[in-house]
Amino acid sequence: MDKLIKIVTKDSALVPLVAILMGLLFGALVMLAGGYNPLTAYGALVGKVFGDPYDFGETVREITPLILTGLSVAFAFRTGLFNIGGEGQFMMGMTTASVIGIKLQMPWFIHAPLAVVAGALVGGLWGAIAGYLKAKRGVNEVITTIMLNWIALFLSNYVVNQFLLQPGQQRSYPTQDSASLSFGWLSEMMGNARMHWGTFIALAAATVFYVLLWKTKQGYELRAVGHNPHAARYAGMNVNRNIVKSMFISGIFAGLAGVVDVLGVFHYQTVMAASPGYGFDGVAVALLGGNTPLGVVLAAVLFGSLTYGSAGMSFAADVPPEIIRVVIGSVIFFVATHGIVRWVLLPIYAKRKKEEAA
Repeated sequence: MDKLIKIVTKDSALVPLVAILMGLLFGALVMLAGGYNPLTAYGALVGKVFGDPYDFGETVREITPLILTGLSVAFAFRTGLFNIGGEGQFMMGMTTASVIGIKLQMPWFIHAPLAVVAGALVGGLWGAIAGYLKAKRGVNEVITTIMLNWIALFLSNYVVNQFLLQPGQQRSYPTQDSASLSFGWLSEMMGNARMHWGTFIALAAATVFYVLLWKTKQGYELRAVGHNPHAARYAGMNVNRNIVKSMFISGIFAGLAGVVDVLGVFHYQTVMAASPGYGFDGVAVALLGGNTPLGVVLAAVLFGSLTYGSAGMSFAADVPPEIIRVVIGSVIFFVATHGIVRWVLLPIYAKRKKEEAA
């Protein structure tokens, strides 16, 4: 127990776990204040996620884009940038994949990879715009990425309306089967849940994240520029180029999230009244995951499970879905203020240490 508390009081992987527990406890208090039974509610949430193969498959489907947008934000954070433009990059990747998936006809072994690569690259280029403005003009990337989110939303709607719209519908024609990322036999095994290859792409992207940043010279340069651009410039590194490159790679991850969502889940694109929200959720996922690839995957699992499982809370325990947002918000709060976690645990550790000394 002493070793456990000693580890938790440091900046370690266990600090977010304690923060999650505190967030769930806070959510339970909110439910009690609202007259709901937290044990019934959390039981219904777990039952919704793991109750049957279909629900478990749909939970995995919900987790997948969160992994990619979380990686997008985390990569930028690791290189000293704040990419809040995951929404725009997500939509640009999705729209590019839709255009290629609907308009082109070619063999599946060319069509699907082409749509994936093109969507990822356009998402990366959308992020690189903010990187270029930061590097060349000194414009804060938070401002430009927020503005680019809105541009991406209306540009995506324009493309769908003008070139892809199905008559009498507020959505595009379906994408060609040759561009689909759906995973047929796995979907059947999971009760016809919308399983797709994007889940494996997301896990591969997490691996690429780690290898690129910590096992390559380029990754060292990107991290060095993020830590101290002046020292990096003095060491002979091209700071401006690395800023653009960082935002480009960050945008690729978010663009991939949009690609796998349209080609693996819906197979069409709607005229959107608002942005999907995955890019903003990616900020919370990256924060909870400590901006590490493994942490992002685990945080996405938590967020995706809470999001999909909230339907179970609504039906089985009559708890409003907004309660889940309270739980998620409180988890983020405790992660962001991990000093509170230390403050709670440090007296326990100090008491234990005093007893051992005696």
